[in-house]
Amino acid sequence: MSAKIALLPARGVLEIGGPDRADFLQGLITNDVAKIGENSAIYAALLTAQGRFLHDFFLVSAGDSWLLDGEEARLPDLVRRLTMYRLRSKVTLTPRPDLAVLAVFGGDLPAISGVSFPDPRNPALGWRAIVSRETAAALASANDAAYDVLRLSLGVPDGSRDLVPEKSLLMESGFDALNGIDWNKGCYIGQELTARMKYRALVKKQLVPVSVSGTLPAPGTAIMAGADEVGEMRSGRDGAALAVLRLDALDKPMRAGDAVISARSE
Repeated sequence: MSAKIALLPARGVLEIGGPDRADFLQGLITNDVAKIGENSAIYAALLTAQGRFLHDFFLVSAGDSWLLDGEEARLPDLVRRLTMYRLRSKVTLTPRPDLAVLAVFGGDLPAISGVSFPDPRNPALGWRAIVSRETAAALASANDAAYDVLRLSLGVPDGSRDLVPEKSLLMESGFDALNGIDWNKGCYIGQELTARMKYRALVKKQLVPVSVSGTLPAPGTAIMAGADEVGEMRSGRDGAALAVLRLDALDKPMRAGDAVISARSE
């Protein structure tokens, strides 16, 4: 079956070089950089010292450097934060506006000139590819809305559309199930709270896929079960959405604005 190839216009690429890049990032991000290879990426996050979400991204090897696939609009903030920690480390952080990110899904991976890798979050998401802007324009056969529908059906967050910077917690956002955390690596920023939530079973709410009957509520809209506020809407499209819900409310009748909300099993 021929795969669909969607250009992801909200994604941008940062090239990370220098001999100290592995040691530098290993002490900062949630996943183990030793897993990064050619055509083998990791999904990871940068957190605040209090364990709150700041950025999520993919990292893959490309020759003598790594390529970071992240939210294009927020890459300057990510560079700023990484630069704060760089100190004397021999690391370079170079934006690559000449490169674009593709999602390849729903079929076999075609031959693509660039760097491609299986999406480490969920095999059903297919592959991602980092290619030249010209190659991306020539290959794209589907719009990003089709990929968005797939993502929502699988309950996978899309960066700051679903995770609130300096507020969201990884264990409430499904990062463990998305292979975004390595529990055996050394320390990283925000590790203490993240580990405590896992090992002490402190998670009381979760980012989950929901069905929406009625007008799609805007992100941030409160979700009510009777008179009780039990959650908050995140991104959505075509009757499917993500929402942060209290775990004890998943089976209750819920509304957000004029819409009926129902939690779905992934």
